[in-house]
Amino acid sequence: MERMDRRKLLGLAALLPFVGLAACATGPGAYTVEEGVRRLLSLSTQRAFDQLLAPNGFYDSQVARIAVPQGFGGNGTVLGALLQSGPVRREIGIALNQVAQDAAERATPVVLDAVRQMTLRDAVAVLRGGPTAATTLLQREAGGAVLDAMLPEVSRGLRSDIIRTVSAAFATKSGIDYAELGETVAGQASDGLFRAIGREEAAIRADPRATRDPVLIALLGVGAR
Repeated sequence: MERMDRRKLLGLAALLPFVGLAACATGPGAYTVEEGVRRLLSLSTQRAFDQLLAPNGFYDSQVARIAVPQGFGGNGTVLGALLQSGPVRREIGIALNQVAQDAAERATPVVLDAVRQMTLRDAVAVLRGGPTAATTLLQREAGGAVLDAMLPEVSRGLRSDIIRTVSAAFATKSGIDYAELGETVAGQASDGLFRAIGREEAAIRADPRATRDPVLIALLGVGAR
């Protein structure tokens, strides 16, 4: 039920009125290019979050999965050997991706707010750009804020989930630099999130009619080009 409530909130957020629409529309049923770009990003973001916030969303994602850092836990010790073993690394990987998923959930309002408030100086160029042009602009403008929102949640998660996952191994000194690990995971999670948004943007551009959104169909459809 909690997951469904969050998805409903995402859906509602994606449908919020966009700034300047009423002022820029030229008549009933008319839409601006800026509106089209924001709708494109809003739907791409909603779809990406729906996937990444599902159970094991990050771990199951081909574009967002967090990789266990090489040399995790150190080398040359019994603990290091244990942390390098396949089964243990898989459990660590699952834990790291859960940490990333929790951090992405915390960053959700930051991303959605950035979409609504983006400055689109040349929306036509973005709309006519490559398959992920809008996402590239979003990451350039909001990437820092998203990373800042994720990092505290990642830091908290690393000190609970991973320790619980490999609790036996932590009976001795782990040798893990949590500050460095936190920055690595947060950076991977942020980049993975934007890759997931970009993948959805590319899919929408490839088949805008599947969205059933008249604005996106008009601006991205073959007949509008």
